[in-house]
Amino acid sequence: MRFLYLSLTLLAAAPAALADGDPKAGEMKSYTCTGCHGIPGYNNVYPTYKVPKIGGQNYEYLVSALKDYRAGNRDHATMKLQAESLSDADIEDIAAYFASLGPDA
Repeated sequence: MRFLYLSLTLLAAAPAALADGDPKAGEMKSYTCTGCHGIPGYNNVYPTYKVPKIGGQNYEYLVSALKDYRAGNRDHATMKLQAESLSDADIEDIAAYFASLGPDA
């Protein structure tokens, strides 16, 4: 029984253990992200387009997406400009922050 409890405890902690970023630092660094990704309805005003909801998104996915925007492997001019100035540590912190918010954020 003790083994089962320990296994379940480790399994529950596994997603958090994968994140290398600091959610607190990411909260400060993600200020400009919320200009589009934190608006009601996730519908940007000008130009009008839908933006993805990133609160509660998978940490690894967010890191990968931001690094791909930075490298020019994903095509979105605004995201490329935003990501160009981010270091790997910044990306990890921002991803950790948004991943920590949960799906209802």
